[in-house]
Amino acid sequence: MPLVVVRDHPDRPGTVELLDATDDGTVTGRTPVPLPDLTAEVARREATTGPRWVWDDTARRYPPLLSAGVRVARCHDLRLCHAILRSSAATAGADLATAPPGRWDAPRPGVPRTDDDAPTLFDALPQAGPLAPTGDGPNEPDELRRQLDAVAGAREPGRLRLLLAAESTGALVAAEMHHDGLPWDTSVHDALLTGLVGPRPLGGDARPPLLEALADEVRTALGRPRLNPDSQPELLSALRSAGLDVTSTRTHEIRALDHPAVAPLLEYKKRSRLLSANGWHWMESWVRDGRYRPDYVPGGVVTGRWASSGGGALQLPAAVRAAVRADPGWTFVVADAAQLEPRVLAAMSADAAMAAAGRAADLYQGVVDAGIVETRTQAKYAMLGAIYGATTGAAGALMPELTRAYPRAVGLVEDAARAGERGEVVSTWLGRSSPVPGERWWADVRRASEQEARPEDVRTAQRRRREWGRFTRNFVVQGTAAEWALCWMASVRRRIAPMPGRPHLAFFLHDEVLVHTPRELADDVAAAVRDAAAEAGRLLFGAAPVDFALDVSVVDSYDQAV
Repeated sequence: MPLVVVRDHPDRPGTVELLDATDDGTVTGRTPVPLPDLTAEVARREATTGPRWVWDDTARRYPPLLSAGVRVARCHDLRLCHAILRSSAATAGADLATAPPGRWDAPRPGVPRTDDDAPTLFDALPQAGPLAPTGDGPNEPDELRRQLDAVAGAREPGRLRLLLAAESTGALVAAEMHHDGLPWDTSVHDALLTGLVGPRPLGGDARPPLLEALADEVRTALGRPRLNPDSQPELLSALRSAGLDVTSTRTHEIRALDHPAVAPLLEYKKRSRLLSANGWHWMESWVRDGRYRPDYVPGGVVTGRWASSGGGALQLPAAVRAAVRADPGWTFVVADAAQLEPRVLAAMSADAAMAAAGRAADLYQGVVDAGIVETRTQAKYAMLGAIYGATTGAAGALMPELTRAYPRAVGLVEDAARAGERGEVVSTWLGRSSPVPGERWWADVRRASEQEARPEDVRTAQRRRREWGRFTRNFVVQGTAAEWALCWMASVRRRIAPMPGRPHLAFFLHDEVLVHTPRELADDVAAAVRDAAAEAGRLLFGAAPVDFALDVSVVDSYDQAV
């Protein structure tokens, strides 16, 4: 497949240079294109040669093309691919991995990250911003060659190539979903809010009436007529004054209390969070012309999961999903991958017994049917406990049964946990690697081994090791699940692209996709989504006997999905 490298012309402002390149990154031709002519040239080449476009940042290059009505099938996002190859254990000896930090490593301002503490599996990584010219020559082709060399010299380069292609396609999908938007009915949203918190106040910071009524119930129950329930210090003081032994105002701690204030306070907190996160102000900020357009950040989480830099797409609550309404004559195909992470674990570990349980539409019920545990709830707790490292409670008590039944699967995550406890790097199936522990982690571990170490030093080091082990345990599973989801979404995109009427991906949430489609194509789209899930499994795991089951719904509003 031909490669076309896109870069700003080094000598001509307002001009882009298109560099034709071979598979090894060798430049064979240069075409200067004035910016006003770029979309036409991209459209011409897309229609004739169908190249893979190589550019610094899809989030920078693709939106102007979309606005002009031009879509591309394939790209190679140098920024996203650099981040993977820079830290992958599979490319640790490559020049790209060992070079000093440069322009491709620059973080986006305003997204802090510390390596002094263990990251969580949902921490957003610093994202590279626009890559300003540095006067260092034709950086894009040089970077492409470094990346191609790193992949060529890697262990199992085929896996890395698939990961880079999936990551880059994900960036195209993110830009397309932002451009197309998710259909959103603001009148329905307004009615939902009014029913939950009351009519919108006319001005100021006044609470909606139903929310204020709940606040009054809390004040009465706690004997604090002037209490502001939004103030954590005030609320904590009021709870303690009422004789309640609490250390915080967190929901889980309040839920365990026995007091008349508990029920109205929990309801107040739930509705207040909704108003704050997805209320009228949110609707005015993020819904335009009947479309919700969040800012997706592909690869924005340490495991490779997506993040969102605005709009909260990855925390869209069920309470407002009824506002997601298909256009007239259109409908939604909503597909949710059932128990994705346990199925991924079965495939990664080649655990035939767990794979057999996963042949049922409900893997947890399959575990019950195999006689491992008695109830579906126990199966769920045990499986998630293995993946997330539960050692106590119901999940911890069930681990011996799960280990006996699925030794290969449990052994895989246990090995990842032990590696993390030693401070080692672990990797996903396709080659994305975990970060190394920060200096504070290593200092605490070293201090515990010193001759003058105190008991508290040993306890701190043990806690640090366990925390990092839990992180690496789930990193390999969650990260591989994210890779499967990227391949699934890329396959869905490719399969529906030729269909008439332009059905399109409109929403993505880790293991769930929503396609907006003309109604008459709904069955074809649903079949494409199912076929894409099977293809994603084959791309990652070959002939592994693991079924990636989907719950698929054809609905007119998102809240109707199964």
